[in-house]
Amino acid sequence: MKPSTETTRFDGHVADVLGVVAEAQTYRNLLYLILAFPLGVLYYVALTIGFAFGAVLTVFLVGLAVLVGTVLGTRVLARFERWLANTLLPVTIRPTDDVRVGDTTWTTLSGYLDAASTWRGLGFVALKFWVGLVAVVVLSLLVSALGLVTAPLHYPHQVLQFSINTETITWTLDTLPEALLAVPVGLVFTLVALHLANAVAYVAGRIGTALLGEAGLDEEPLRTGN
Repeated sequence: MKPSTETTRFDGHVADVLGVVAEAQTYRNLLYLILAFPLGVLYYVALTIGFAFGAVLTVFLVGLAVLVGTVLGTRVLARFERWLANTLLPVTIRPTDDVRVGDTTWTTLSGYLDAASTWRGLGFVALKFWVGLVAVVVLSLLVSALGLVTAPLHYPHQVLQFSINTETITWTLDTLPEALLAVPVGLVFTLVALHLANAVAYVAGRIGTALLGEAGLDEEPLRTGN
């Protein structure tokens, strides 16, 4: 007897839910998210210092050079981010080619400042900090879930601790039966966290495609991760 359409569809849904564990792309996405927060903090500090010092020193004219250097410096960061996205995420972002190079230093500088890719790259670099914050939340959920999955190996295990007014409430797995019951809960949350990680990485890839690639070009087919 052939399986019914409903059974086939159900099996397909189960495979979609559980298959995230076996996909190599999932772990490339996780690596991208792990790197997102430290890179985002680094970019945030660099932009803050560059724009702050540039604004303060503008009255001495040297501030203009600092501001321009900060803006153009983000092109280097954007190039690195494009390489990182192409390496770890299922996207193919093509390099930009909208800079008009002139015969003099001034016209070349003007060409870089006039290029839309310069400002789109700056936008992505500025957004990276917020992508990193979201990544931290998702990765924290994944770490907590894995802690539940491995609870029988290291109980008593503190699952949660928070304070209400002056009272501290702690949830701890003290016995082996409690730790064993935590395993299926942890497995469910692990699957949820992995799917969330893939979703965040997908959004990051779409943002990167919009801000780091050549405007108006159709992107190439997405890579499949296996």
